[in-house]
Amino acid sequence: MKRTLNSRLKFIGSCLLAMCTSSSVAQQNTKEIAVSVKPNVVWWSGVVNHGEAMPLKNGYRADLRSNYGNQVQPLLLSSDGEVIWSEHPFGIRMQGDTLKVSSTVPALVYPKPGVNLREAYRFASRAWFPPAGKIPDALLFSAPQYNTWIELMYDQNQRDVLKYARDIIANGFPPGVMMIDDNWQEDYGKWNFHPGRFRNPAAMTDSLHRMGFKVMLWVCPMVSPDCDVYRALEEKKMLLEDNTGKPAIVRWWNGASGLLDLSNAETEAWFTDQLDALRAKYHVDGFKFDAGDFEFYENCYSASGPASPQQQCEAYARIGLRYPLNEYRAMWKMAGQPLVNRLRDKEHSWRDLQKLIPDMLAAGLVGYNFTCPDMIGGGEFTSFLPGRDIDQELIVRSAQVHALMPMMQFSVAPWRILDEAHLNACKAAVETRKKFTSLILSLANESAKTGEPIVRTMEYVFPHQGFERITDQFLLGDKILVAPVVEKGIKKRKVVLPKGRWKDGQGNTFKGGRSIEINVLLESLPYFVLD
Repeated sequence: MKRTLNSRLKFIGSCLLAMCTSSSVAQQNTKEIAVSVKPNVVWWSGVVNHGEAMPLKNGYRADLRSNYGNQVQPLLLSSDGEVIWSEHPFGIRMQGDTLKVSSTVPALVYPKPGVNLREAYRFASRAWFPPAGKIPDALLFSAPQYNTWIELMYDQNQRDVLKYARDIIANGFPPGVMMIDDNWQEDYGKWNFHPGRFRNPAAMTDSLHRMGFKVMLWVCPMVSPDCDVYRALEEKKMLLEDNTGKPAIVRWWNGASGLLDLSNAETEAWFTDQLDALRAKYHVDGFKFDAGDFEFYENCYSASGPASPQQQCEAYARIGLRYPLNEYRAMWKMAGQPLVNRLRDKEHSWRDLQKLIPDMLAAGLVGYNFTCPDMIGGGEFTSFLPGRDIDQELIVRSAQVHALMPMMQFSVAPWRILDEAHLNACKAAVETRKKFTSLILSLANESAKTGEPIVRTMEYVFPHQGFERITDQFLLGDKILVAPVVEKGIKKRKVVLPKGRWKDGQGNTFKGGRSIEINVLLESLPYFVLD
């Protein structure tokens, strides 16, 4: 570890020295940077949830003291090879042709290590978030994931979990990872299966295994203040405190709870003991680590020493490194690690569907490469409450966006809400994914070694050709161009092809360096392979 850190510091220092002695700009130990943005140069920020605002436009603002419900990275990149990094949160403002970056801590670094976006990213990855050489569990990439949230919501129970699994197989979908979501447990912080809802949880997981599934359980860093676990943790000073020295009670989407102080080694050991016991006793395979957002840690203090909200989020993320089968939504400075990052819950709407590609592109540009684009059709559960309209075409188009992304996650059951034509189109998306499974796994393993994104922007692969603002199509690796349909009811779609010879999924060949218009049907997932 020490040798790796020293080599990274030596690498950064040599690069900065070279830049300081050239015509490029390099600044260290400053609280504010003002960058004059040259014509035809654009910037990307490290806020994944702001993908639709990238490249950055005049008037853009962000403050990395918030994680905006998703992953953030203290990084900016330009199409001209520039990089801005800080070990601490900073503010961002785009005013006209000036990009302003400010921090309360004098630790910003502004190098220009290259001449294009890819060179800037590769420098940043090597310097500040080098790849760990490992991927999360391969099943997360090679088969669809199934999350029980939309079907069961807060009524997670053994009978219906098993029914959901059986229905997956009965309706012609392949088994994969089964995620049992919130409310399987006795209480927040009391990580036992609820005895009233799960009669024999070990038998349940064994049955799921026999069907071909691996099993994940939802967990969070919260502890209910009216349970015995809370009192035991309070006595041992394992909970974050308020300014009076008492355990802090934070309000979150499921009420008011105490918070584990995961910067405390004893608390970390206690939490991992709970998770390991679940694996041993009930044979579960991994965990969905929810919450961890910066906002929950505001005005909270650790009895073991200073720890910022970002440090608490990072400490929570490090626990996932023990479990190859993992998933997170909130994240800080853990790019390059074998952690799965899911986009925040999207609504069942065309507007939110159109956010999936730009958000995934943003995630890749800050090093969060093992990423899942939310749940198919949306993960925001109020969109699926009784009386809400379900748009069948939206479900299909969402599945098609997922199909050639690193991961594909179902939650609402397609066979329950779709007619035969739409269900068959949804299955066709899964079949398309099967054709590219080996490539997706290969790119994941490559990313674990090189740090490069799995899903890439047009600008990343084909720099300085006018593609920097294209956010409705993406590249899987360098040679597969994917152009999903993200508008309702359209029959034609424009696709921008870079120079070269491109072959579509039906074997038709197109000369690149131009835009083409193609016909699209319900089952269409347009993609093109560079010869």
